[in-house]
Amino acid sequence: MRTPIELIEPRCPFCNFLIGQPQELRQRKPCEFPIGLCEHCKAVYAYDATGHNQGAAFIEALLFACNYDDYLAFSLSAGEDYSDAIIENYDLFSHKIIPGGSFEDRKVRGVLIFVKLNEEMQKFTEDLTMDKINSSFISIPPLKNRSEQFSREMLQTCVSENRFEELFALAEEDTRVIPELIRMLYTPDERLRWKIIEVLSGVFSKVGEKRPDIVSKYINRLLLGAADSASSAWGAIEAVGATISKKPDLFGEFSHALLSFLQYKNYRKQVTWAIGRIATIKPDLVKYAFRALYSFLLEPDSEIRGHAVWALGNLGFKDPIEELKKLQKDEHHLFLYREGELQEVTISQLVNEAIEKLGS
Repeated sequence: MRTPIELIEPRCPFCNFLIGQPQELRQRKPCEFPIGLCEHCKAVYAYDATGHNQGAAFIEALLFACNYDDYLAFSLSAGEDYSDAIIENYDLFSHKIIPGGSFEDRKVRGVLIFVKLNEEMQKFTEDLTMDKINSSFISIPPLKNRSEQFSREMLQTCVSENRFEELFALAEEDTRVIPELIRMLYTPDERLRWKIIEVLSGVFSKVGEKRPDIVSKYINRLLLGAADSASSAWGAIEAVGATISKKPDLFGEFSHALLSFLQYKNYRKQVTWAIGRIATIKPDLVKYAFRALYSFLLEPDSEIRGHAVWALGNLGFKDPIEELKKLQKDEHHLFLYREGELQEVTISQLVNEAIEKLGS
């Protein structure tokens, strides 16, 4: 017979008051950790589920404590301006400390990384009130894992018959919808793939309103999969770009990770399309892509050249107008997905549209 384990209530290492469960933030980031705040002494703590990312979790906690003033955060000195501490063997699900690190036949490796600014430093972050803290967190509802309506055949039928609202509703109930749609991206039918990209980004947008944490994890997987040289990124980069364009306030932080794909020659068309799509809604998120897009105007590949013209037109900088004019007689054809359909256009047509946008 097993000896019962006495679970320990987590307390702040600085004031010994009970602390609340770390919460997901509304603002999504490529690397993030659930955050908590000790209501008694204002110590901030970040949760690292694996115990292997303590440095990143510490920086997240420090930045949050400094109200995301990175200049202030990285100018502080340990011991002099702030104190830090660690609680090991923390289990997020039970919100308990597990002595020995094993509970119900599973290993518990979670750690809480604490940062507490000294009193003099806390005056710089006085607006870090409880109201502001609470508004930064999302309320995570119980997750429904299964629906009797779900089947692969049902999903395929909904996609083919454009029953998108039905799909969006099902995705809120059943966690299997998203990975199944991601699997459906791997189709040689380009028109079908664009439809699935649009549907998947719509599902991300809908589910993200209540569970941005879930959507963020899938966006991370899509980006990591695309960056893996052993895999193919069929529709992944485009799906991320479409999602950001639909919910820039929730998922805009992923734009930085998306821009990193400009270095991959075999993904230039995909990431250029994603940038152009985001730029139609919030160009500031992708403004640092300007130089790369400008250089793509000289690409021998007409598809990359054409997509760069379209993206630059959406980005809004007037600088490339003279360079664009050099392509006004470029009659190469390409297919560009926009306004909900895959359109056959010429580079000359896109150039004239871009010049008109940038000149107005």
